[in-house]
Amino acid sequence: MFGWADGRARRIEWLRTGRQGVIVPPVVPQPVIAKLTRAAIFLVVRINPGKESEVAVRGLCADLSSLLRAVGFRDLEARLSCVMGLGSDAWDRLFGHPRPRDLHPFKEIHGVHHAVSTPGDILFHIRSVRMDLCFELASQIMSRLGTAVTTIDEVHGFKYFDDRDLLGFVDGTENPTDHDAVNATTIGQEDPAFAGGSYVITQKYLHDVKRWNSISIPEQENIIGRHKLSDIEQQDSAKAPYAHNVLTTIIEDGEQLEIVRDNMPFGEIGKGEFGTYFIGYARSPHRIEQMLENMFVGRPPGNYDRLLDFSRAATGSLFFLPSATFLDDVSPEDIGITPSSEEAPVDAERRGADPSDAARRHPPVSDGSLGIGSLKKKANHE
Repeated sequence: MFGWADGRARRIEWLRTGRQGVIVPPVVPQPVIAKLTRAAIFLVVRINPGKESEVAVRGLCADLSSLLRAVGFRDLEARLSCVMGLGSDAWDRLFGHPRPRDLHPFKEIHGVHHAVSTPGDILFHIRSVRMDLCFELASQIMSRLGTAVTTIDEVHGFKYFDDRDLLGFVDGTENPTDHDAVNATTIGQEDPAFAGGSYVITQKYLHDVKRWNSISIPEQENIIGRHKLSDIEQQDSAKAPYAHNVLTTIIEDGEQLEIVRDNMPFGEIGKGEFGTYFIGYARSPHRIEQMLENMFVGRPPGNYDRLLDFSRAATGSLFFLPSATFLDDVSPEDIGITPSSEEAPVDAERRGADPSDAARRHPPVSDGSLGIGSLKKKANHE
């Protein structure tokens, strides 16, 4: 469940640390690059005031892998996964310092169109080939949190025909895969205390489908930069400078900066709301923020993404995703306290401390798992 898409990274790789050769499991990321699925729930909540709320949220951090394992075991072929992200204010309330280097609130953009910034302390991105499993896990999570949180936004996404959005175009064609996806999304030595983590930006776009369908298919293709029926990208020489895939291509120092998208269509016929829930994962929020700047302001300014004439951003939030190892090791207590020398060795190493002394005081116990977050049995929670 939690873990890498590349099978080689699922091997048992034990790291030896400390003067006595204490064995410490490696840091394992959350399932950011899990395979795309037919169903998803995007759930954004606010942490309510009070220490009791903070304790409840920290308790869920430690128990999330257990909940995921229990629900997912009902159908192992359904590929149930869950990613948990934390907003800037929530991180300060729950963990204090150190902070992830690039964590900050979503930056509002005023351009030709407006990218709003909306509140949100925690994101749950739940995916499966079965919506009932997504629904069950979301129910269990919210039941566990109880009165500690208030729901800000909840979107149930679905795959539309052959992975198309409600505008009729295939979405996510250019996602990186395998090692490229890992490199695009997983923090490394640029922020060693939070290696294995990721950043995610979410936006809920509402489409004016009637207006979109009123323009010609060639005009739609020029706005997207891709042929509608075949999903073949237009030749660079034929693309309009305002094409969506032109403005969202970011190149720095001769290298294309990639992200992993898992956008989903959603719609409520009774309300007349239809759209795309954008979710983009990256090792730095800068690359997504630059894409959005190009879309809303333009590159150069004024040459904005014409798709925004038909699609309005109704939300905008940024979250940090700590590693699965980090979540599994969270204690419900110690709200906002910087770890001391008594911390567990994995916790110490993750935050850049020398784990030697802590390792001798808290020797890790192997549970026979593969060191993958959702498969670990935590003695103090089960």
